[in-house]
Amino acid sequence: MPDTRTRPTALAVWLVLAGIVGWWAAFSLTQEKFHLLENPGASLGCDFNPLVQCGKNLDSWQGAVFGFPNPIIGLGGWIAPIVVGVAVLAGARFARWFWALFALGMTFAFAFVCWLVSQSIFVIGTLCPWCMVTWAVTIPSFYAVALHVVRIGAVPLPRAARKSADALMGWLPLLTVLSYVAIAVMAQLRLGVLQMLF
Repeated sequence: MPDTRTRPTALAVWLVLAGIVGWWAAFSLTQEKFHLLENPGASLGCDFNPLVQCGKNLDSWQGAVFGFPNPIIGLGGWIAPIVVGVAVLAGARFARWFWALFALGMTFAFAFVCWLVSQSIFVIGTLCPWCMVTWAVTIPSFYAVALHVVRIGAVPLPRAARKSADALMGWLPLLTVLSYVAIAVMAQLRLGVLQMLF
């Protein structure tokens, strides 16, 4: 079994980069929300056409499902991967229970993004650019953290599962691309993205 004291450097670098990109997307959406509050009905910088826009998403109830704008969750939430990644790169070694809790947070983020993807495509009928940036970094981050916690034994699974998770780490880019393709296919079938863009 991999030693939990071994630093997962590649994962740490990814968490920092993904955290920065995700935080920037949340910050940009927050700015757009402030702009909408100050200028109701205004066109936003991320509103490109009826299909690709932020305004409709930000104004929907799904855009504030917990009673406040969703980007605020991102502003706080994306700090965690950045801090964890930097800490690992600085030499920190976290206990299994810490990785398990971190994975729990990433699981919530992944589930929330999956729900937002479905709402955006099947209910709201738009593709929000900054939301898609968030989806793009949340999906591989979840896969990477989930596989890491399994392979180090942070969750009670058989040894075979740990070995499989370790092997699957090499397939992470393909798994991520397949997830993107699945979203693109759903968007095309439901919204006719290619016809709208060309």
